[in-house]
Amino acid sequence: MSQEPLVTLQNVGKSFGPVTVIKDVTVSVYAGQVQVLLGENGAGKSTLIKMMAGVYQPDAGHIVVDGKTVVLPTTRAAEELGIATIHQELNLVSTMSIAENVMLGRTPTKHGMVDRSALRNRARAALALIGLDVDVDTLVGELGIAQQQLVEIAKALSINARILILDEPTAALTRHETESLFAVMADLRRRGVGMLFISHHLDEIAEVGDTVTVLRDGEFIAEVPASTPEADLVKLMVGRSIEDQFPRVAGHSGEAAEILRVEKLTSAGKFDDISFTVKAGEVLSIAGLVGAGRTELIRAIAGVDNYSSGSVAVRGQVLPHGSIPAAIAAGIGHVPEDRKGEGLVLDASVNDNLGYATLASTARMGLVDFTGQRRRASEVAKKLRIRMHTIDQPIRALSGGNQQKAVFGRWIIAASTVLLLDEPTRGVDVGAKVEIYELMNAITAAGGAILMVSSELPEILGMSDRILVMRDGRIAGELTAAEATQDAVMTLAARDVDEQND
Repeated sequence: MSQEPLVTLQNVGKSFGPVTVIKDVTVSVYAGQVQVLLGENGAGKSTLIKMMAGVYQPDAGHIVVDGKTVVLPTTRAAEELGIATIHQELNLVSTMSIAENVMLGRTPTKHGMVDRSALRNRARAALALIGLDVDVDTLVGELGIAQQQLVEIAKALSINARILILDEPTAALTRHETESLFAVMADLRRRGVGMLFISHHLDEIAEVGDTVTVLRDGEFIAEVPASTPEADLVKLMVGRSIEDQFPRVAGHSGEAAEILRVEKLTSAGKFDDISFTVKAGEVLSIAGLVGAGRTELIRAIAGVDNYSSGSVAVRGQVLPHGSIPAAIAAGIGHVPEDRKGEGLVLDASVNDNLGYATLASTARMGLVDFTGQRRRASEVAKKLRIRMHTIDQPIRALSGGNQQKAVFGRWIIAASTVLLLDEPTRGVDVGAKVEIYELMNAITAAGGAILMVSSELPEILGMSDRILVMRDGRIAGELTAAEATQDAVMTLAARDVDEQND
């Protein structure tokens, strides 16, 4: 490559205490190109981009911007050199307007007061750069995730960013929203903006990238063209071939016992008249478009949300409405869509997070069994190969895939027989995905039942015994594994329910 890179992390290293996270890694970003950063959860990607963004300083090596060695002691220092980051957890204030978010920290003033006119004009100019036609006085909290992503990009461009770091920008987007984001990225490339792009969706890499830097265990493995076949990328990432990305092993027969029964479940404005059963050893998946009511249904079954009418029964026992303790006692475990917001206490330890569901049931004479909890947590962490330095470290320090395995581990300790999975592999790399699928197989092989919601159709098709398709809060149809195809699922998802019932 003949042109000089905009920024290079040159032979950088980073350690936290005795643990080396990055060792002798070099990665460059060029004007008008997209450099993909690929690796399993825990490979060091986040640490690397934080060095480029001024959050961390390298312990070894150096950072070069426009051919000159620089020090980036703060994010402000990085921004002044044109480096901006779009984090996976968006850095926006939901109660403030789009204009206020775009200009946050750089609010224009006049005579000591906020210059509202200049604020709006500068925000509109930033939105125009990405083709987002929205009233800049709109509160950010009223926007969908895709539009919030674009506001983040507009915010970055408003500081004249030449280097854009995008950390899992498509994790929570629909395919249509992802295509819109990629169109914006293509326009930015034409304007000479260089981008560092992280994604666990391997099918996106060839579509959006130019070259790929692969990391494994904090070390540089290879730099390859973005057109490299997915199977080869996987092998570089995990150090082995993964022959079957969806290793479903059916664990039930037609004579299996019914474990979960949902009858005429209704929650006004969310879902209506939902009925189905799940048998021992079965994975029943729920597909549908965003807004179909899938997550709301899962939350009601888990006891998180109340519902208007209908019933939920486990092994014939009808559960009270809206009671998480009753659901847990009946053997229901819930892996929520928002892992960090609802599934984990991020500042608590791995040990504590694994034990939350069994604190009461394992107490002795009203006292928490700390010794037993630690033993059980250690055994499950080892069984699930949760990568951590110690079981006492805060769980926020773990990678996304290892955090997700910890949520699963909590319900294994609780001996849950019905597992409700809402987007169980979102933000998880391909190696960790296969480990989660194998865990699902182990649960069903032991006679458990799984109800899974996923927006990834290949996952739905590859890991399900039966599929329910929801639309507008109602069941539009049911498909067996043999009947299910992407076209069949999407036809039901997009078809009017009343028309389906005629």
